Amino acid sequence: MKVVVLAGGLGGSRLARGLAETIDPADLTIVGNVGDDVEILGLHVSPDLDTILYTLTGRLDETKGWGRAQETWNALDTVTELGGESWFRLGDLDLGVHLVRTQALRAGEPLSLVTARLAIAFGLEPRLLPATDDRLRTWLDTPAGELPFQEWFVARGHRDEVDGVRFEGAEAAGPAPGVLDALQAADLVAIAPSNPFVSIGPILAVAEIREALEQRAAPVVAVSPLIGGHAVRGPAGRMLSRLRGGTGPQQVTDCYEGLLDALVIDEADAAEEAGVRTIVTRTLMEDAEGRRRVAEAVLEGAGALA
Repeated sequence: MKVVVLAGGLGGSRLARGLAETIDPADLTIVGNVGDDVEILGLHVSPDLDTILYTLTGRLDETKGWGRAQETWNALDTVTELGGESWFRLGDLDLGVHLVRTQALRAGEPLSLVTARLAIAFGLEPRLLPATDDRLRTWLDTPAGELPFQEWFVARGHRDEVDGVRFEGAEAAGPAPGVLDALQAADLVAIAPSNPFVSIGPILAVAEIREALEQRAAPVVAVSPLIGGHAVRGPAGRMLSRLRGGTGPQQVTDCYEGLLDALVIDEADAAEEAGVRTIVTRTLMEDAEGRRRVAEAVLEGAGALA
């Protein structure tokens, strides 16, 4: 079975890892969010692509949920000492990735090619593709004004309520090479339990990707990021409440109007309506058993719809 998963951040990387541990990893393609990408200290940082890469190759700091395991911070300490840009924490191991990526991008290589090279070097078995090679950035409309994603999320700790989201560059962005081919060949498209607005939203903002899903032959199964009406981590619950009027499965489905065939929801939300077929399981993915349980629920949803 060929599977494509749309993913961003920790929840996305954990579902992708669960799928890679359940099916042949060579049959898995991960399309990652690049709306979070940011330039820090002159370096191009792709946080979601890196979280996926680190998670699936055993390099993620599982305690923090971001960055590299066994990280050191000598470079950042020097940056801080010199009064440099230190609000976005880049560890020494992480910096090596950003240095190589930035050099390649400045030499004219597209992000998809650079990402493929990094994946090969780290021994990643599934295929990892950015949603687009074009510049696409997420901006949040808040009571404090319009903020770029990382300033809102990291520098301000996502404390500002969100009244709207826009994706700078989306109108001109095309899918990265291989994305449409993977979607066309897929037997299943999975949407990870990532934030629908700021992790999956930028992927769907690429018009050709959304059109490919609207015209899909394969079933699309999403995993809700909510457990008992609350997000496992991050601002998804607050955003759903403010932008969709609630924090239930129906509000998750509303974010993907016209795209879903089924939604995997947690046992705590089993009594809630979703507007599409639901598959009920325990959706917390804190270990290999949890990852496999959710991956199997996604595959079950696809099998029931076939």
